[in-house]
Amino acid sequence: MQRILVIGCPGSGKSTFARALQEKTGLPLYYLDMLWHRPDRTTAIRAEFDQTLEQILQQDRWIIDGNYRRTMPRRLEFCDTVFWLDFPVEVCLSGALSRIGKPREDLPWVETAPDEKFLNSIRKFSIWGRPEIIRLLQQAAGKQIHVFQTREESAAFLASLPTISPHEKRNDTHCKT
Repeated sequence: MQRILVIGCPGSGKSTFARALQEKTGLPLYYLDMLWHRPDRTTAIRAEFDQTLEQILQQDRWIIDGNYRRTMPRRLEFCDTVFWLDFPVEVCLSGALSRIGKPREDLPWVETAPDEKFLNSIRKFSIWGRPEIIRLLQQAAGKQIHVFQTREESAAFLASLPTISPHEKRNDTHCKT
């Protein structure tokens, strides 16, 4: 477990899970939202995003948090482990709404109000996102795949992992970009 993807519907808690996993493993953590989004709410140039992602993929150790379906096949080529937070839409909607007004290290701005377009993408995730994830994971031979359907399942998994000691942690364990 050295190259890890954390995927799931928006609002499922991918970033929270990834941070907890980073604390347990000491692996560098990269948020795809921080690679794609700019503080002024514009987005990166696709080629720039892809180049940065490729540099991350070439590293020996990492956790990458985010879906970004366009790049998921490439990330699946490099990972050894996938954690899929496959939670019900109601859980994801609640998760997305609960973070409004709170600063987050995985997004370069504070969400100040519900974004109806974003909430609709959560509502429709089971139609467009989930089937694609299933298809891609079925093709991901040789990968260790963990699917959690409740927050309790993901929390129990994290609790079962030993925590890396502070002297074992490397300087590259926390990467926001």
